[in-house]
Amino acid sequence: MILSRGRRYIFIHIPKTGGTALALALEARAMRDDILVGDTPKARSRRRRLKGVTAAGRLWKHATLADIRGLASDEEIGAFFTFTLVRNPWDRMVSYYHWLRVQDFAHPAVALAKAADFSTFLNAPETHASLAAHPYGSYVTAGDGTERCDLFIRLEHFDDEVRPLEARLGFRLAPLAVANPSDRARDWRGYYSDRDAETLRATCAEDITRFGYRFDPD
Repeated sequence: MILSRGRRYIFIHIPKTGGTALALALEARAMRDDILVGDTPKARSRRRRLKGVTAAGRLWKHATLADIRGLASDEEIGAFFTFTLVRNPWDRMVSYYHWLRVQDFAHPAVALAKAADFSTFLNAPETHASLAAHPYGSYVTAGDGTERCDLFIRLEHFDDEVRPLEARLGFRLAPLAVANPSDRARDWRGYYSDRDAETLRATCAEDITRFGYRFDPD
């Protein structure tokens, strides 16, 4: 998550959407007073800026717009240019599963991913519940229940869809370098049976419909 008062923007980092790569590109041109929250180099070096801050939710790299109330005022949340990245849900789930399998922190999702094959992980009730509870729009919904996002950028179309943001910032962000790649095949379709593909389609129907995603992209 990045809050830039100098450039009047808020970047919300949805998990496993390429957000670390975008955060690195943004922090390369960060202003002195920008607040960066996460595990990128400048974010780590600026953690002291969060000391004593009371926010509505957890201040971490994947903080939602509702979480950062207190770090940002209601006026800033309403007025600043808010943007985020989204990703094809079938691709995102494969990335998420493989990322979990190499983590070493204690979390039920990590334990499940390490113990289960992809299909079992996907069909687990807790996986379904987590996905269903957190559609992309929920990350950019403010504490008053209003979605406030000026730009959703589809990772698959980043070079084209980032242009309004580049025009606003006055510098280039594309092409986006890859960060934190998972050890997996690039074609996600091979990980899914027909039934599993339909399961994810139903679970993530809101995002798939809203952003025009397909299991077999053009």
